[in-house]
Amino acid sequence: MEPQWRKSSFSEQSGGDCIELAAHEDGVLLRESDDSGVIALIPAARLGALLSRIKSGHMPFCPSDTKR
Repeated sequence: MEPQWRKSSFSEQSGGDCIELAAHEDGVLLRESDDSGVIALIPAARLGALLSRIKSGHMPFCPSDTKR
């Protein structure tokens, strides 16, 4: 079954680029809307902690020009 990807309605204000989420039997799938081929799976119980770290600025990010 294909994941049902969801993104914030606020993403349209930033050109539509955002993180998309989808439910998965083993947790939550995450991907960037502009790079849908790279998908991460995290346990659902860890999603809140991940979002808190991102919002607080304590999450390291790759520069946008870094190739993964």
